[in-house]
Amino acid sequence: MSNQAIVTDKAPAALGPYSAGVVSGNVIHVSGQLGVVPETGEFAGESAVDQARQSLTNVKNILAAAGADMSNVAETTVLLTDLADFAAVNEVYAGFFAEPFPARACFQVAALPKAAKVEIKAVAYL
Repeated sequence: MSNQAIVTDKAPAALGPYSAGVVSGNVIHVSGQLGVVPETGEFAGESAVDQARQSLTNVKNILAAAGADMSNVAETTVLLTDLADFAAVNEVYAGFFAEPFPARACFQVAALPKAAKVEIKAVAYL
């Protein structure tokens, strides 16, 4: 089984030597997405809410490039630099998923690339 990189201009370019997403068999691994607008390379806003919305939009667009959508997501990981943003980010998150909701872990971290407030990664199935 070989891995196939997911390439789309509807999500930000990788900041390092990794793919935005990889299809491996029937599994889609979406790398952690910051709340960066692909067209500008800038954050969608200063708030965790704005960044979470854009992060999930980026995940959605990477999945679409692989022939999937948010209903295919089985698991996510949400990284926040301030756990006080959990409730507000959770509200945004709920707008991207329907029942049955994916499994999820959420962590507060000391820092994220580009001084982001939110990063979200996902695992989905075709």
